[in-house]
Amino acid sequence: MRPFDLALLAAVAWLAAASTAVAHSASDAYLTLTADAARTAGKITLHGQWDIALRDLDFVLKLDDDGDGRLTWGEVRHHQAAIERYAYRYLSLGDGPGNACAIKPDRQLIDDHADGAYAALFFEAVCPGPPHKLMLHYSLFFAIDPSHRGIFVLQSGGNVATALLSPANTAVELKP
Repeated sequence: MRPFDLALLAAVAWLAAASTAVAHSASDAYLTLTADAARTAGKITLHGQWDIALRDLDFVLKLDDDGDGRLTWGEVRHHQAAIERYAYRYLSLGDGPGNACAIKPDRQLIDDHADGAYAALFFEAVCPGPPHKLMLHYSLFFAIDPSHRGIFVLQSGGNVATALLSPANTAVELKP
């Protein structure tokens, strides 16, 4: 091969690798909790929205029933109970084993993000109170994808706190 041919071959290989790297986006989920200003009988109520990429849920739950590579609202709706069971297994709130917050799923919608469609899970967490130390524990997809990240936002009154959840940082203390 001539040097020009080798350079052309190298450029084509580099472009193919670059386009493959750009085509795959990172696995992220977005979790927002809003503290209820009114505390009833010392209990803390948090309202949550958890956006999880449908492509990631499809990977573990096989949501694409007809195998055409596209998820429809009907397919996602058909698997809503499985999505809830799977997701809420990897999220907990509380200040210890005997003092967990009750997570009550509310509804599911589809939310569009720049990198695709997400299942938007809405829920309420009622925490016995007042907790000594309210902790959020998050481990969604960590066992199968160590690059997964949970982007967490807590809104309480006029305050906003954020955290990046990862296999190295699975818990965060909340101060609602």
